[in-house]
Amino acid sequence: MNEKKVSNPMRRIVIDKVVINIGVGEGGEKLRKAEKVIDILTGGVKPMHMKAKKTIRDFNIRKGLPIGLKVTLRGKKAEDFLNRALWVRDYKVPNYSFDAQGNLNFGISDYTEFEGVKYDPDIGIFGMDISVVFRRPGYRVARRRIKRAKVPMRHRVTREESMQFMRDNFNLNILEVE
Repeated sequence: MNEKKVSNPMRRIVIDKVVINIGVGEGGEKLRKAEKVIDILTGGVKPMHMKAKKTIRDFNIRKGLPIGLKVTLRGKKAEDFLNRALWVRDYKVPNYSFDAQGNLNFGISDYTEFEGVKYDPDIGIFGMDISVVFRRPGYRVARRRIKRAKVPMRHRVTREESMQFMRDNFNLNILEVE
């Protein structure tokens, strides 16, 4: 990754994590097929099952029933997966994909659009949501157990800073949409 030199190393922006979410809507065989998709795309990272929060009779969903999967990638694996996912999107995302906290969220409608992945009729078609979280060094103060403190606003990553980071490091083209 092409990292720009910053005068203060504590102001450097890094990718904290990349979260991949596949909402299946039901358990059983469809959920196992979605696990295969995540295994293909992430290189063997084990997904976490997401459970239904409430019962919805019309959709035959009960509270506690596994209905989705998610995987958290960090470090080099996160950067490699993000590069592949942005390739699927032709390195273009709309500006509304960045939220006020500087995070990037976008979706991919079909896993077969990834480079080198072929359609498998046994699996079917699955889409996914991808969330990218940015941070600066020093966020430990908000998570530690003793002497916990808030991260000040001046140290948090803003929307514009994360947009510039993605432009500089991933050659991302951000489309201005009203």
